[in-house]
Amino acid sequence: MFNNYLQSIEGVGIYPIFSLLVFFAFFMVLIVWMFRADKTHMKKMSELPLDEEENKPENNFPKTKRDMTIKNKFSTKLILLLFIFLTASSFTSVSAQTTQPEGIPESYIQLMLTLVFGITLMAFALIFYFGMGDRKEPEIHPFLFLKKIWNKLNGAVPIEREDEILLEDDFDGIKELDNKIPPWFNLLFIITVIIAVIYMLNFYVFKTGKLQYQEYQEEMHEAAIQKAELIKSGALVNENTVTRLTDMSSLNAGKNIFKTNCVPCHGPEAGGVIGPNLTDDYWIQGGGIKNIFHTITNGVPAKGMISWQTQLNPRQIQEVASYVMSLHGTHPANAKPPQGEKYVEPEDSTSSM
Repeated sequence: MFNNYLQSIEGVGIYPIFSLLVFFAFFMVLIVWMFRADKTHMKKMSELPLDEEENKPENNFPKTKRDMTIKNKFSTKLILLLFIFLTASSFTSVSAQTTQPEGIPESYIQLMLTLVFGITLMAFALIFYFGMGDRKEPEIHPFLFLKKIWNKLNGAVPIEREDEILLEDDFDGIKELDNKIPPWFNLLFIITVIIAVIYMLNFYVFKTGKLQYQEYQEEMHEAAIQKAELIKSGALVNENTVTRLTDMSSLNAGKNIFKTNCVPCHGPEAGGVIGPNLTDDYWIQGGGIKNIFHTITNGVPAKGMISWQTQLNPRQIQEVASYVMSLHGTHPANAKPPQGEKYVEPEDSTSSM
């Protein structure tokens, strides 16, 4: 039920695309952060000896710094090229196999995919700039202000000061750093708490906002009013709301529809050919405007009558049904004998428009 309600909301189909965009942005930032890890720190961790034997000079890594740099460059390029290939293949398969979501312009979808692709390219550019090789930081950083903000938000302790946060626990020479929770994570938590408080005050305390259920009830009420107006104007006609039309313009329109579609089976005067006589008191599927409307709309496949709802709109079916009722008692020549049961029109269903 809730899924059907979501599908009724205009523009709800954009949520999966927006989620995909957020996911790609987060994924790219994560990749950049991984490649921006301090290589000096990583090298120091990799060279920690596990025992006294490994601390000897002859057991050190034989590869030079240049060899490690070349290997890192090659591995990074290979991973990036593989990721670009997989991303392009995914976009191609999605655009070729999926259909356009209902209610979403094609240009909007293309804009979202372009943004995702642009974020991917920007991430790759940052990775190539920051993560390739052992590049030394310039003495004067062009984005020193942003770097200071990043250091404040990240709260990472420099390698030179790691002794200050080194715990006393020692397990086979392996020690642990007492790293604190990054300030950006605490800030994010504080923001979510503030949003939760604002949400509670807005929707539950002061009630200045409307909950989804309240919006749903209001929309259903407005839809009911619009439906009533359409039914009253005759624009919305179904088996329960249909009434007999008696004005000449509607009857003439129904006559033209009858001459075009119904004559081969019921005859030009509705006396019956293959189909039954429509001018007497006997009806196989039931008489009256509602029954006739239902029969024309859904057809009688067992008797060879097709459904006309795909070729005629409800208003046209109402007109031809009203015209058929106007032929009652005309006694056309060579009419077929009565078929079915005698139908008596109820008094409360004789209303006309």
